[in-house]
This record gives sequence, C-alpha cells and structure tokens, in this order.
Amino acid sequence: MATVATIAIGVGVTKLRRSHKAKHKSLFLGQRLRIRPSWGEPQCSARFSVSNPRVLQIFALGGEWIDTVHNLFVGVGVGLPCSVMQCGDVIYRSTLPKSNGLTLTIPGVILALGTLSYLWATPGVAPGFFDMFVLAFVERLFRPTYKKDDFVLGKKLGEGSFGVVYRVSLANKPSSKEGDLVLKKATEYGAVEIWMNERVRRACANSCADFVYGFLESSSKKAAEYWLIWRFEGDSTLADLMQSRDFPYNVETLILGEVQDLPKGLERENRIIQTIMRQILFALDGLHSTGIVHRDIKPQNIIFSEESRTFKIIDLGAATDLRVGINYIPKEFLLDPRYAAPEQYIMSTQTPSAPSVPVATALSPVLWQLNLPDRFDIYSAGLIFLQMAFPGLRSDNSLIQFNRQLKRCDYDLVAWRKTIEPRCGPELRKGFEMLNLDGGIGWELLKSMVRYKARQRLSAKAGLAHPYFDREGLLALSFMQTLRLQLLRATQQDYGEAAKWITNLMAKSGTQKDGGFTEAQLQELREIEPKKKASAPRNALASALKLQRKIIRTLNESMDELNRRRKSIWWSRWIPRED
Repeated sequence: MATVATIAIGVGVTKLRRSHKAKHKSLFLGQRLRIRPSWGEPQCSARFSVSNPRVLQIFALGGEWIDTVHNLFVGVGVGLPCSVMQCGDVIYRSTLPKSNGLTLTIPGVILALGTLSYLWATPGVAPGFFDMFVLAFVERLFRPTYKKDDFVLGKKLGEGSFGVVYRVSLANKPSSKEGDLVLKKATEYGAVEIWMNERVRRACANSCADFVYGFLESSSKKAAEYWLIWRFEGDSTLADLMQSRDFPYNVETLILGEVQDLPKGLERENRIIQTIMRQILFALDGLHSTGIVHRDIKPQNIIFSEESRTFKIIDLGAATDLRVGINYIPKEFLLDPRYAAPEQYIMSTQTPSAPSVPVATALSPVLWQLNLPDRFDIYSAGLIFLQMAFPGLRSDNSLIQFNRQLKRCDYDLVAWRKTIEPRCGPELRKGFEMLNLDGGIGWELLKSMVRYKARQRLSAKAGLAHPYFDREGLLALSFMQTLRLQLLRATQQDYGEAAKWITNLMAKSGTQKDGGFTEAQLQELREIEPKKKASAPRNALASALKLQRKIIRTLNESMDELNRRRKSIWWSRWIPRED
C-alpha cells in the first residue's frame, strides 16, 4: 500500500487560505513547493506518493532542511504564515512600525543634563581630559624649547627659600626688548611650578604671569635643577606699591593710564582699591575654575603687568592642582601664617591621597563641593583688601597683631570692629570711613571674605558679582543694587546669631517681657526623660564604622610613600630635560 507523504512549507503548517494567496504573494510563501527528484521520477507537486523506503529517508532529510529554513524565517520575523502567527494575516517587514530616531523622555533629558553639568562642574572633568590628552600634547609639539646656554643673566630680582629669580635676555638678541625674560632657578617644588604654569597658560593665561618654558637640567657635578622662564611683566609687586606713602594714588595712573577727575579723598581712593580688588578676584576666579588653589596669596605674589595694566598672580610653587591631585598631601600644608586662613588645610585631613589621574579627575567635582578649597585663597585676598583699606595694617608687625586680635574675637570682624573702633587712631578710622561709603557696601564685602568658616565665605565668582564692584554704584546705590545688597546680607548671616537669639529667648523666662518660657514650660522640659542609650545593633554599626575609618587611615598612611614615588616617576614624563 502506497505511503502518502505530504510536504509543506514548514512543520505543522496547513494550507494557506486562498483569499490570502490572492492578496499576499511572496517569493517564499503562498505558492506550492515544486520538487525535482534527483532519482529520475517525473516532476510532481507538493503532494505525491512514494513506496520506496530509501526515498522516504531522503524525504525525511529534506523535511529537516525545510524545517531549518522555516525556523530561519521565524527568527527574523519576515513573511510568517498566518497559521503560525495566529494573526489572520501575513506580516511583512514593510508593515512593521518604523522608529522615529531618538525618543526624548523627561527622565532621559534630566539624566543627560545632570551628566553634562557634572562633567563641566568645577574643576571640570571633561575640560580636564581634553586639556591632559589633547591640548598638552599639541602644545608640546609646537612650543619653542630652550636650554640654559640660550640666556644671558642680568639683574637679580629676588631670592627666596624656593629659588632665585633673575632678569635675563636671549643670547642671540640681548638688546631687544622682546628678549626680556625672567628666569628662576628653583631649588624646591620646581616640577610643581612647571606643571602649574603650563596648566595656567592653557586654561587661564590672563590670571598669572606669561609662562614660556620650563626644563630640568642634569649634571654629573651637581644636583639636578629646575629652570623656569617667564616673559618680563614688570618690576613692581603689590607689596612694593603698598609700601609707598602715596598708595593708592601711585597705582591710579598705572591701571587707568590717567588721573581721575576727582579730588583726593576717600571716594577717589575707594575707586582705585575697588579696581585692584576686582583684578585680584578675576585672577583667582580663573585659577579656581580650572581646579588650582594657590595657597599663598599675598601682596608679594601679586605683580603688576605693565603691558596689560593688570595685576597678575605669580609663584605657584605652593599651589595644588585638585583636578588631578598634584602637590596635594592630606596632612601637609604650605602657607604664609600672616595671610593663611584659620583652617590651614584646604581639605579635610581625612581625605585620602589622590588616586590615579583618571580616577582623581572623575571624582574631583565631588571633593570640590564637599570641601570648597578655593575659599582658602578668598580669606587671604580679604586680608589684602583689609591692608589696602587700613594703612596701619600694611606692615608685618601690625598684620600679626591684627591676626591675634581677630583670633581673640573668634574671627568675627564685627566683634573686632566693636572692640577697636572706639579707641582707634586716625589711620584705622579712615579705613572704617572708606568701607562705610555707599551704605557700608565695602564693609559687607570684607565681612563676606574674612570669615572663620570656609563655607560662609564668598567664592571669587560670587565676589565679582558683588554690588561693591558696580562702578556706577559708587557714592549712590541704585534700587536694584540695594536689593542685591540686602539679599547678600541675608544669605551671609551667621547661624550663630540664631543660636544667640534662642538663648536670649530662654533667658527671658520668669520675667514680664514678651517671649521666653514660663516656669511651667521649663518644668515640663525638666521632666522630659532623656533618650535611652543606643541599641545593640546601632552600637555594632558604630563600631564597624570606626574600624572602617581606622583601616582607611592606616592604608592611606602606608600608601603615601608609594604615591610619592609613583608621582616622581610620573613627573619625569612631563618635565623636559636639557640635553
């Protein structure tokens, strides 16, 4: 009896509906499969009879092949029969919904904006990677290179604990003004200065002196020395100008190029000092925006540039680059005690040493916002503002005495003023009168900069936006400037005043005055039971956290030396060496 074998398009596929066949035709589906047997039988349709077992085996193999092809079409989802999909129709790729491209959603937009804001937040993750791997590389390809023999030493400009500074000229054109340069032989922190000056030149060239080149000179007869070259900016620092009895009038023509049409007096001096402070804060804002904290801001490190007629910052040997962690060690500090902030450290001593450069750069915005290290420089700039306003505080001895008085007043300028002003001399009284101009707007700026807590001080950017620097606001504040000043006063209030108010409120208890607590209320407060001791799980958690802090502290201390060695190796790749 003949065996009937029925072959269709796929396993378990029934006949297609005629209506669908007439409507949807495909190269693969909707038609009878024509098979040409290789054993010489006549052509037949998809349904035929075979009695030979050998032929049945061949047809079984053919069925497996057809099943594989069917599974392929099921996988890609193209031209599936309705009997398989149970949808009543054939699905084609052209009928599938097309994507409209990028779909914007509110959570996606918020995530994208948050990511971008983090990458560009101070000190800047994205700008940091671009500076390190693109700008620094390109700059080294095109910048001029020098060696010690290219210079002719001239006048010695100064000497400090970190090096000696000379005015030099290029050997090939000694009489040209274009060849006037400043050369420093650094005995310590030379590699740091080269790194910082190159970073500043790429990121904020107007903040510091114009840096040209730096290299390491090695010799078999003496230890290696770092040499740094700047273009000559000028002879005078702010300290030199402040020592003159004619200050600030001696700075007026240097900055403005002309004499103001005002008689000598507080208003004219106020305008000059205002201009100097704006330039100092502008330079600090440039440094802080790129992640550099100077840590040694003082009049001696602020030089007047004769070409640009602005004050610029010099001497970056004590600076730290918190974008990548260069020259930062948690338990070490570099500062001048006359101008240093009370905290001395720019970040918490519990902060770990800087990890590898990519990791440090990625984490830098978090550490910056947690510690606000730039406020260290703001305190020093506030003391410079104080010295310019009060002639009696411009000497070292008087500044040291002021620091002692301020410390006794818990670094509260208002308390210091109440103590000093009733019995002060004419020089101090003149300073108070100058700061009281325009409703005391200068005094408000000074208080915002010289504060005990770093988080309560203004940033350099916020300082530049202070109403004190509105030129049209001098002598007569506008309505909007008055509102800005009131807002500043409200945001800069010390929370300690609120605590004093509560204490005073409690002290009124038992009297006839308004406010305070009655005797019955105080008795209720006394009867409140104290809180019970922490539970066992809470104590266990506290112990675990304490142990964790000890482990982290131990690891940080043990890794300090390794970090120093690693960084010394890392420096050698960036500092050019003289051949």
